[in-house]
Amino acid sequence: QVSLVESGGGLVQPGGSLGLSCAVSESIYRTNSMAWYRQAPGKPRELVAAITSGGNTNYADSAQGRVTISRDSVKNTMYLQIDSLKPEDTAVYYCNVKGFRSLFDYRRRYESDYWGQGTQVTVSS
Repeated sequence: QVSLVESGGGLVQPGGSLGLSCAVSESIYRTNSMAWYRQAPGKPRELVAAITSGGNTNYADSAQGRVTISRDSVKNTMYLQIDSLKPEDTAVYYCNVKGFRSLFDYRRRYESDYWGQGTQVTVSS
């Protein structure tokens, strides 16, 4: 059973920085993309940043210039660095992995979608 565990959330003052990590419990045969989403109270979940297996990145407009997504394939871990934090960044941050769990799934093009349990980020003075 593949599981994703986020860490690094907490309370940060406006203007501060925070680093989040997402550890994937076991290897997936082929990871197609990894991403960070967030969900603020009363709002839908939204994409923050994504990175493909080839290293291409995509950022939400609200995150451009302040957020960096990266991954370490050896450690099976994804990271999110957020700088110049704003109160509106307050949300639960979730990591997401899309990929083929096994060669069998790859051959039949059955992509799995995995989510972490979320980590709270609160930006407040």
